[in-house]
Order: sequence, then C-alpha cells, then structure tokens
Amino acid sequence: MAKGKFYVVWKGRKPGIYKEWSICKKMVDGFDGAAFKSFPSLGEAERAFSTGQGSKSTVTPKKTDIITPSISVDAACSGNPGVMEYQGVDTHTKEVLFHKKYSLGTNNIGEFLALVHGLAFLKKNNSDLPIYSDSVNALKWIKNKTCKTTLVRNKETAELFETIGRAEDWLKNNTWKNPLIKWETESWGEIPADFGRK
Repeated sequence: MAKGKFYVVWKGRKPGIYKEWSICKKMVDGFDGAAFKSFPSLGEAERAFSTGQGSKSTVTPKKTDIITPSISVDAACSGNPGVMEYQGVDTHTKEVLFHKKYSLGTNNIGEFLALVHGLAFLKKNNSDLPIYSDSVNALKWIKNKTCKTTLVRNKETAELFETIGRAEDWLKNNTWKNPLIKWETESWGEIPADFGRK
C-alpha cells in the first residue's frame, strides 16, 4: 500500500475511513452506488468524510488511486483456444517478473494461472504487495480456488491441466494477505502487463 494513503467510504457496507486499500475494497466491491476516494493525509480524509464531499455520486477511480508498489498480471491467446502465455510485471516500471507460454490454452486459464503464479511469487519473497488483474473470471476462480474451464482435456492440453491442478492445490494449501484488485481499464487504460496485441 502506498504510504500515507487514507480511504474514505461514504457509501459502502460500512462507511468510514480506512488505512488499508484491502479493507476499503471489501466495503465497496459489488456495493451498488458505492462512493469512495483516497486522500494523502488523515486530516483531508476526515474533512472529506465529515463534509460528505464526494458522497453524492460514485467516485470514478483515477490513475492516482493505483497502488504502487504492486504487480500486475495479464494473459494473451492467439485464438481461443490457441497458443497462450501470461506474465507478471512491476505495475510502475513494467519490469517482467515472470512469464510462461503454453502451446494450447485459453485466455481465462492464462489469467487464472498468472494470478496464482503472482501469489506464489510474492509469498516466496515474503511480500504482501497487491496484485492487479483485469479479469473478472480469473478473480472469481481464485476466490473459489477452482479453474472453471471448459477446455477439453487431451494429449495437447495434458501439460496445461497438470499445471492447473498444481495451481488449484497451491490455492487450497496456502494463505495470503495480498489484495487482489480489479484493474479499472476504462479509467486507467490497459493494464501494465498487457501484451499489446488488441
């Protein structure tokens, strides 16, 4: 989490001021008409909360709301299914932290494996940094600890399914504190891990 950030929730599950994005996110995620904003100091946050500044409408996430340091993950597929790859990068510098490629897969599988790889990578480095993903499906699969793919299991996909099995096992046997955050493409542009093939 960026130092000195305070998150005001005017409309959410429990309005208030939060020091951690992960807690603020729980208050506003999926809440209809949520209104929230980050502030650089507690004083500004308290003033904004008490005056109701920003409470009239949903606050559109701004680039300044992006937490750094953090990592971002994304996947790309040539055809769906097709040659699939994923990567994790430093959100700020775009330095590639990990990258994998498979001869046959789907974009959703790539997004799922990228998140698991990111969690394992950060756990190995004793880091609780947030991870950004632009995939609603992959974030849901991580929450359920299951890859809900419809890809056919055969000789061509055997290696990939073996990796999926290991990823699911990792999720079931590990805990993590890393916030998993939906990347707001409409407000922020393409995720830094994007392969740039659209």
